[in-house]
Amino acid sequence: MIRGRRAPRLAGSLRGAVVASTLAATASYLATTIAHACPFCGGVGQSLAQRRDAAAVVAVGEATGNAAADATGLAVQPFRVDQVLRGRTGPGDTVTARVAAPITGTALLFAAADDGPSSPLRWTAIAADEAFLGYAVAAPGVARPAAERLRWFAARLEHPDPAIAADAFTEFGRAPFADVRAAADAFDVRALRAWLADPGVDQRRRGLYGLLLGVAARAERDPAVARDCTAALVRAVDAAGDDFRAGFDGIVAGLLVAEGEGGLASLRDRGLFGPAARPLDQRHLLAALRFAGESLGDTLPRERIAAATRLLLARPAVAADAAIDLARYRDWDAVDDVAGLWDAVGRDDPLVRRAVAGYLAACPLPAATRQLEAIRERDPEALRRALDAAALPVR
Repeated sequence: MIRGRRAPRLAGSLRGAVVASTLAATASYLATTIAHACPFCGGVGQSLAQRRDAAAVVAVGEATGNAAADATGLAVQPFRVDQVLRGRTGPGDTVTARVAAPITGTALLFAAADDGPSSPLRWTAIAADEAFLGYAVAAPGVARPAAERLRWFAARLEHPDPAIAADAFTEFGRAPFADVRAAADAFDVRALRAWLADPGVDQRRRGLYGLLLGVAARAERDPAVARDCTAALVRAVDAAGDDFRAGFDGIVAGLLVAEGEGGLASLRDRGLFGPAARPLDQRHLLAALRFAGESLGDTLPRERIAAATRLLLARPAVAADAAIDLARYRDWDAVDDVAGLWDAVGRDDPLVRRAVAGYLAACPLPAATRQLEAIRERDPEALRRALDAAALPVR
């Protein structure tokens, strides 16, 4: 760089590219948030009803041999077809089905015809006892109204049969949040409170149950019951947890669903935005704020979400993600705070510098341009690298 020469302002086309790419940093997460009720549940696969309704043939079979690796190295096992529930195949036929683990006894069999009705069937099998088979037959079809289906599955969360409980969890993990809200009248708030407090319940499911309890509290007509639900969520937020604390983001989101701005105030009172909070808890908090920004606009204004996100700029573990979220919200009140991260945190974290560069490049205010030029004057090569990185798609 030649000293004394004023650095050019960011060109409009580049600014537009950086705006788009800066927002891309949260696009993947937010697409999941919009589409699914529980972005806090981790990855969920197809539900049993989806597999059943998509299959060309559904049957009940009995294992007739041991599992072995096929030519591709995947496990397969032979089964005798005992009963056909859908489609056409002969009772007594023997089929070879892919299995996740060896099956002894009864299995539920699915067959897909990948290339049309005349193509060979590709079989998969899952272990099934009598209770699971009854559940598989009775589960409402995917063509039924979503809220109606969720009412049916709500009664089977934490079912004594682990496979049934896991599938009901999957149904909620895949459901649009609006449909979850519409099914709130089916939630057993006493059960949800108990599951939330039970350390033996799978942590991911506790995240879902926190979210559902928040939905139930918001919809509850009895103020005393609603207060009990909210109190259970607050206790869950206050409870000590390990460093990973899976599901904590769903519990925090549940409090925001239940209380709106009051929930934000409660989280601040509990120190979740402060320097003493654990970094992973603040990552969970940021995830809950993103969810609220997309799904709770009727009860928690976007500007309040942005103001809360700005508080997390001071926390090194989440500063980069907070800056990216603020750019996506087009919240430009934090120009100086974001720019300050360049030296305060960014020296040791290139992701922070990329987020800072992206935010400042996306911001239309003259103050952002001045901050960019000041950074360019003292650190031109680092700024170039950060802008180049910000202009690439971000996962």
